Amino acid sequence: QVQLVESGGGLVRAGDSLRLSCAASGHIPSYYNLAWFRQAPGKEREFVAQIGWALGLTKYRGGLNGRFTISLNEAKNTVYLQMDDMRPEDTAVYYCVAGVDTEISPAYWGQGTQVTVSS
Repeated sequence: QVQLVESGGGLVRAGDSLRLSCAASGHIPSYYNLAWFRQAPGKEREFVAQIGWALGLTKYRGGLNGRFTISLNEAKNTVYLQMDDMRPEDTAVYYCVAGVDTEISPAYWGQGTQVTVSS
């Protein structure tokens, strides 16, 4: 079992930055990925970014234009999502997930953290 707890959400203005954290606990296989999804009001959940637990390889959703950065602190078992130049369309509940194929079918989900960007 893997437990994921997100933190760091809040209300920001357009152009601001925000960093989300995801504390992971339990047995995390080295071949797992950790990732972030988001769900905006009235829309389906969508993949944002992922990072490999062992090698730290990253993958991002198209269209982010380098505004988001995912990183991993293995010593703290924590994954971060740094979000810069935020836009109102980034408003969503952000979820931390873990699994083998996190982009398509994550095995574990956190409870989510709300991010709201005002214009």
